[in-house]
Amino acid sequence: MNSERIKLKEKIGYGLGDAASNMFWKIFSMYSLFFYTDVFGIPAAAAGTMFLIARLWDSFFDLGVGIVADRTRTRWGKYRPYLLWFAIPFSVMGAITFFVPDFGQTGKLVYAYVSYSLMMIIYSIINVPYASLLGVMSPNPKERNVLSSFRMCFAFIGSFITFMLLQPLVDFFARTLDSGAFVQNTTTAVETAISNSSVGWFWAVASIGCICAVLFFLCFYLTRERVEAVNKEENENVSVKQDLKQLFHNAPWWILVATGLASLLFNAVRDSVAIFYFRDYVQISYRMAGTGWDLTTIYFLVGQAANIAGVVLAPFISAKYGKRNTYMIAMLIAAVLSVVFFFIPNTIVWILIFQILISICAGYVLPLLWSMFSDIVDYQELKTGRRASGLIFSSSSMSQKLGWAFGAGLGGWILAIFHYNPDIMQQLPETILGERLMLSIFPAICALLAVVGIIFYPLTEKRVKQISDELEKSRNKS
Repeated sequence: MNSERIKLKEKIGYGLGDAASNMFWKIFSMYSLFFYTDVFGIPAAAAGTMFLIARLWDSFFDLGVGIVADRTRTRWGKYRPYLLWFAIPFSVMGAITFFVPDFGQTGKLVYAYVSYSLMMIIYSIINVPYASLLGVMSPNPKERNVLSSFRMCFAFIGSFITFMLLQPLVDFFARTLDSGAFVQNTTTAVETAISNSSVGWFWAVASIGCICAVLFFLCFYLTRERVEAVNKEENENVSVKQDLKQLFHNAPWWILVATGLASLLFNAVRDSVAIFYFRDYVQISYRMAGTGWDLTTIYFLVGQAANIAGVVLAPFISAKYGKRNTYMIAMLIAAVLSVVFFFIPNTIVWILIFQILISICAGYVLPLLWSMFSDIVDYQELKTGRRASGLIFSSSSMSQKLGWAFGAGLGGWILAIFHYNPDIMQQLPETILGERLMLSIFPAICALLAVVGIIFYPLTEKRVKQISDELEKSRNKS
């Protein structure tokens, strides 16, 4: 095993992979509910159900990807080849997902289910091995914590780029390729939201997909796999059944999956309704000169900048207070701030201030979550002799997708419960109340559930250090 220190170039290379993943993921998490209701043309409840079904079964598909990745053998390693093989399919399928066919309501719904499900499958095939790469780049927990922070920092940079580009690109292609739809959109509703031109959406997402493919190729080229299991020969012969049995007997894993699910629900519920919240509740018509950004885009950009600040601070704060304590405090503060958000004045200054504060807390949490999953890889290897990085990191991806599945599903259902209607200009007061609750009280409940879960997480900093030292001794002996 090579325990050399990871150079800055490789840390950046690793981060580029999540920049690519997150550029598309933010489109799916923050814009897809608006796209499927106001652009694609299906009811909010139907969209919510599709999100849940497609992401729910795909979440468990992640485990299969992790099992296969753990058994992959190439001259490039176990996990890196998937970045090379699936970069282009990832980008192409993303554009296909945001294509609006000229079908009837039933045909559109079938197309939405098939294209969205295929996109989630390809996302799993490239993202699970990418996440697993963290566990084999370095054996050092602190080094992995830094790599995880680079990953999340670049993930938010990728999101930032998406928010910078998507709305201007959609509006640009709408003007140049579908000008009639653009004029109709801006003259029949308050100009506070992104264009609903289907042509604009398709070409905008296709353009961002090209960037994603390049970033995945760079991630493949700049990273290396170094860590091998202590008992390499025994690992080669471990059955899938034994892998799963060992995983399901891993108590810290169960706790972290549940906690990660709650924290991702917190983000998913907030993110899915932001466009509706600004258009229906805030109702300020504004476009930034030179960029064309509306207030929703600015809100997203401010949030991503605050996320990055949280990611940058996370290694320093967790080094002093421990990952578990930092996670707990950040989610508790996020819960309190989210409750207060419901009562703030309807002014853009107050909204952006709370977006910054809440997003800093969310930025703390995500790199800690991924780093703690790498600690669980070490914990399971010490207990069983089996280093199942792909399987364990795929379970992290599973909890992420479950969070977004239920969050996006809840978004569509809650809008339907509060009588959202995309065909009217002014939503009902009860609809607007539902949108406000989805950006405040409902996420606060999810954050509190994450706090409760992390209280029971047993892998303290002291215990993680003991595990790392014991594994290092075993590797030196072998």
